[in-house]
Amino acid sequence: MIIGAGGHGKVVADCGVAMGYEDIVFLDDDKQVKTCGKYPVVGAGREFRGFVGEDAIATDLFVAVGDGSIRRKVQREIVEAGGMVATLIHPAAVIGNDVEIKPGTVVMAGAVINTGSRIGEGCIINTSSSVDHDCRIGDFVHIAVGVHLAGNVNVGEGTWIGAGATVSNNIEICGDCMIGAGAVVVRDIEVKGTYVGVPARRKNDLGIAEDNSV
Repeated sequence: MIIGAGGHGKVVADCGVAMGYEDIVFLDDDKQVKTCGKYPVVGAGREFRGFVGEDAIATDLFVAVGDGSIRRKVQREIVEAGGMVATLIHPAAVIGNDVEIKPGTVVMAGAVINTGSRIGEGCIINTSSSVDHDCRIGDFVHIAVGVHLAGNVNVGEGTWIGAGATVSNNIEICGDCMIGAGAVVVRDIEVKGTYVGVPARRKNDLGIAEDNSV
C-alpha cells in the first residue's frame, strides 16, 4: 500500500513490482485521483489505519510523498499505529557490503550506495544517484536524480539535494537544507537555507531572496 498517488508514487510502485510485489494499491487525499498508473486508489491517506494492527491483513506500507516533513509525519504515524513500513531497493541498484538502509527508504534503479554507508529512515535515493563509501544520510533526506556524494559525506535530517548536484568528500551538510540542482558543495554547510551555484553558496549571501525555486 503506497500513500501518495503522484509521479513519485508511480516510480515507487514500479520499484515494488521489480522487487516482486504483486498486489499494489494507493491511498491519496485528492478525491479526484482514482488511479496511479494501472493501480487503484482505494482511499484517503489517513485511512491507512484500517490496514494495520493485529486484525488487519498483512500489508507493507510505503509513504511516497516528496515533501520530507510530510513523509516524516505520516511514516511516524504509521509506526505508532503498529504498521509495517517497507524498504524498497530496486534490483538494478548497486548496494555495497556493510550498508545499512532503514525502513521507509527507497533506492531507485541505477543508484549506487558504496560500502560502509548508513541511510536513515524515509529517504529517497533517486535514479542514477551515487552515495560513496562511509556516508551518513539522516532520516527523510532526498538525494535527487543524478546526485553524486563523494566519500565520508554526512547529510542532516530533512535535507533535499537537487538533481545533478555534487558534494565533495568529507563534507558535513546540516539538516533541513535545500541544495539546488547542479550545485557543487565543497565546504561544510552549517546554517540552514537554500544553497545554489558552483561552488554552492546560500541564496541570502548572494543577495537573492530565499525561496523554494532551486
